[in-house]
Amino acid sequence: QVQLVESGGGLVQAGGSLRLSCAASGIISRIDIMGWYRQAPGKQRELVATITSGGGENYADLAKGRFTISRDNAKKTVYLQMDSLKSEDTAVYYCNAFVVNWRGEGTYWGQGTQVTVSS
Repeated sequence: QVQLVESGGGLVQAGGSLRLSCAASGIISRIDIMGWYRQAPGKQRELVATITSGGGENYADLAKGRFTISRDNAKKTVYLQMDSLKSEDTAVYYCNAFVVNWRGEGTYWGQGTQVTVSS
């Protein structure tokens, strides 16, 4: 099957930066859209940013001007550079990928990585 493994979360002070990574592995012919979502305690999961295989980026308003999404197709990895972090960015960040293989296509999620921003 397909696995997504996130890394790079942690504790950072407000105004600081973190870089998240998410590597895909398994039975993969092609990965179309990859993205990052987040879920804070007591809140619904929300979109942060997505990126197509061709590099087309899309950001939620919460991320514009502060976060940058990128990907390395050869490594099947997506990144999220987060700058100027705020306490309200504290959440579990999840990687998402739309994967195509010989079995068909489907959306996969990582297990999540905790980001905590202290004020």
